[in-house]
Amino acid sequence: QVQLVESGGGLVQAGGSLRLSCAASGRTTYSMGWFRQAPGKEREFVATIGLTGGSTYYADSVKGRFTISRDNAKNTVYLQMNSLKPEDTAVYYCAARSPLYYTFGTLQSDYPYWGQGTQVTVSS
Repeated sequence: QVQLVESGGGLVQAGGSLRLSCAASGRTTYSMGWFRQAPGKEREFVATIGLTGGSTYYADSVKGRFTISRDNAKNTVYLQMNSLKPEDTAVYYCAARSPLYYTFGTLQSDYPYWGQGTQVTVSS
């Protein structure tokens, strides 16, 4: 099992940047993903990264603006968010799944382990 703790959220103006972190403890050999949930909306996929960090995949809405990365020595996954927009406002969650799948996980049901989330608010 793995425990996940997100940090780095906050309030930022449109066009600004934030970097979210997800610290993992326990067993940490997982593929990782970031999801977000805006008020009144379903939780949606943002980005995912493989075990070694060599493979990544993004939602179209964040491609070119967000970058997912990981530092396995620190058991931490990051989400660098640039050119933030008000529509990026949401609670951001990190999630973990087995690294043995051949396809990218983009559904909530693909991930058995979740953090508690961190709030990101982008003002216009």
